[in-house]
Amino acid sequence: MRILMAGASGFLGTRLVHRLTADGHQITRLVRRAPRTPDERQWNPSAAQLDPAVVADADAVVNLAGAGVGDKRWNDEYRRVIRSSRVDPSTTLAITIAGLSAADRPAVLLNASAVGWYGNTGDRVVEEDSPAGEGFLADVCRVWEAATRPAEDAGVRVVRLRTGLPLHRDGGMLKPQLLPFRLGIAGRLGSGRQWLPWISMRDWLDAVALLLARDDLAGPVNVVGPNPVTNAEFTRELARQLHRPAIIPIPALALKVVLGGFAHEALTSARALPGVLTRAAFPWTHPQLPAALHAALTE
Repeated sequence: MRILMAGASGFLGTRLVHRLTADGHQITRLVRRAPRTPDERQWNPSAAQLDPAVVADADAVVNLAGAGVGDKRWNDEYRRVIRSSRVDPSTTLAITIAGLSAADRPAVLLNASAVGWYGNTGDRVVEEDSPAGEGFLADVCRVWEAATRPAEDAGVRVVRLRTGLPLHRDGGMLKPQLLPFRLGIAGRLGSGRQWLPWISMRDWLDAVALLLARDDLAGPVNVVGPNPVTNAEFTRELARQLHRPAIIPIPALALKVVLGGFAHEALTSARALPGVLTRAAFPWTHPQLPAALHAALTE
């Protein structure tokens, strides 16, 4: 397939480009700067600028664009960045796709979203048909997903990737935890009772590849592992694999001082299950946390 990708240089995007290229697909990357290689095309989603011919050349579009939610301390300005860096690219792509003739439209748009859609669910299990929750990230996810509707209304298959917490030592939620764990100064966050919807990197990549290929799958998809764990369980397992103690809990108040507005989200519980992937008989490589963490730390 000829795949047009936004967010190709990010934590997930770089790994997905490598995987899809290895599978034989041709990737064209959307970049905001001047192109440096033949496989790059320039766009400006903040100004809704994208050459329709670039999209018409694609069989599929994958949009992973978005500023990292844990990259900086949250304030009002960074909240605006988090929102606009997701909504603007999604809107630009969806409207451009809808404006093409039926013959020129790509067959599918895979658009990033997040399990933040559900808000704080406590111990309640949620699947793709569960309503949106409350809170900043839930509100972002709501407008983020809504931005893809022009493409959907035009008859294009749209998949909304409600990604959980992909595990890899080089990024995501795992990387910033490794040093304090190795120093023996880490522990559960807050009460530790909040559920973490983790997924191994291998399974995340396999799931995206499946969703590109399966034309019978559309709408929201929880891209999470089948066995979420609590933060306390995650902490114990990571400490075990690193052969370090994890006995110093981090109080919620301390998180608020260090993380600002992001502290609330770091303590949010999301017991999300992969309903769509399960019904599609997705073949999990790492359905349990110990094997997934081992792969994240060693592969």
